[in-house]
Amino acid sequence: MIAYLNGVVAQKELDRVVIDVQGVGYGVRVTTNDVASLVQGAPAKLFIYEHIREDTHDLYGFQEVTGKQLFEQLLSVKNVGPKVALAVMDLGSEATIRRAIANGDVKQLQTAKGVGKRAAEQMVVELRDKVGLAASAGAEDIVSRGGVDARDEAVQALLALGYDEVDAQSALAHVPQDLPTEQRVTAALKGRQ
Repeated sequence: MIAYLNGVVAQKELDRVVIDVQGVGYGVRVTTNDVASLVQGAPAKLFIYEHIREDTHDLYGFQEVTGKQLFEQLLSVKNVGPKVALAVMDLGSEATIRRAIANGDVKQLQTAKGVGKRAAEQMVVELRDKVGLAASAGAEDIVSRGGVDARDEAVQALLALGYDEVDAQSALAHVPQDLPTEQRVTAALKGRQ
């Protein structure tokens, strides 16, 4: 397993760089921000995620280890592969992406290439508590609106995903209350397909 590459930027393309490590060129897929900030001919260190399948062996690189960690969190979401995860990483800084997930900003996540509403909702549901940020005051205001059981975390999650109060309650109506919150939200989302 390759943990990182430390070499010289030999070539730059739209979504890829070639890192020369002692005469061996490694093609590494990176975000457009990283392509812009890496200088051809200059030294660079990239933290690597290897994606190995029967027909591919792709390397994904990040200038910061926290970028690689966020990428791996995105990959943990059901039906999110490396290309979609990299597209999400292209939305902006790590802080911007983490904030979008923590605040349930499905619309912002949907602006990434290949990310539909379902995938964006799934990212929020699965990663909201794992990205290291608390929900914003705006998200809390949505949750605390009248008529909503503020103690029901599943309702809160659906409201943060853009559901209105009536839709959130009806989506959860046939989901057992004794399930963990994440499973209740996932079941409610599946029921809306």
